[in-house]
Amino acid sequence: MSDSTPGPLVVVTGMTGAGRSTAAKELEDLGFFVVDNLPPSLLADVVRLVDESHGPAQPVAVVVDVRSGEFFQGLRSVLAHGATGRDTTLVFLDASDEVLVRRQEAARRPHPLQRGGRLLDGLQRERVVLGDLRSEADLVIDTSKLNVHQLTDRIAEAFGTAESTRLRVTVISFGFKYGIPVDADYVADMRFLPNPHWVPELRPRTGQDLEVAAYVLDQPGAEEFLDAYVTLLSGVAQGYLREGKRFMRVAIGCTGGKHRSVAMTEEITRRLLEQGYVARAIHRDLGRE
Repeated sequence: MSDSTPGPLVVVTGMTGAGRSTAAKELEDLGFFVVDNLPPSLLADVVRLVDESHGPAQPVAVVVDVRSGEFFQGLRSVLAHGATGRDTTLVFLDASDEVLVRRQEAARRPHPLQRGGRLLDGLQRERVVLGDLRSEADLVIDTSKLNVHQLTDRIAEAFGTAESTRLRVTVISFGFKYGIPVDADYVADMRFLPNPHWVPELRPRTGQDLEVAAYVLDQPGAEEFLDAYVTLLSGVAQGYLREGKRFMRVAIGCTGGKHRSVAMTEEITRRLLEQGYVARAIHRDLGRE
């Protein structure tokens, strides 16, 4: 898509408890700019602001539901008049009353239209309000028998691109003396390799320098570790994709985060890129010494 071609606009609506939040999170992971609980009358304004701040090619998704009150009634009019200038898809998420009641009771949340009555009363009022929109939706997804992963798969199938559905791996080098990255999915310790710090000519350099990298990668056990660990990460990555996860953070540590972890992080990233993953290297503690 060129920068001058408007990106798609996805409007997500549907029954309370049918999975709107899950759909919104998946669209965000797919690269959409997502706005939740938006009054329909502001839809065109939001698209205009996104065009100005991110460019017209930025995909946009908005979640509209009965919390918008009287504004909700204007959604059909806004969509019918093409006020946003974008190719718009209306997605309606639904489920059986039995499933919706069970989900709401499990979440211990009242229905926005319950009005002090039964939860089922609120759902029935919501069906009346949403009836016309459901009939006009471009895509209706019944989530009664879908789990979270299956719903995200349906959203990715409908709105994902080859690029947005690829796994993104961030490989982070760090120094144990500064603490382990708290958001890492996997952590590996490179302190089993000899430390270039004790080689005078290598001490002032970093793992990004060819001489240091060669020293680290040529050590006994380094190649074996890389082969095994990248194979492990590749297998985990495929599992992540099957489960609808598209981001993985791998932390590679040594004592100070200057030599061994940096060199190994660069090499792991290179190998992941060769295998077709979207991978990048970050050196958290480089330069702290």
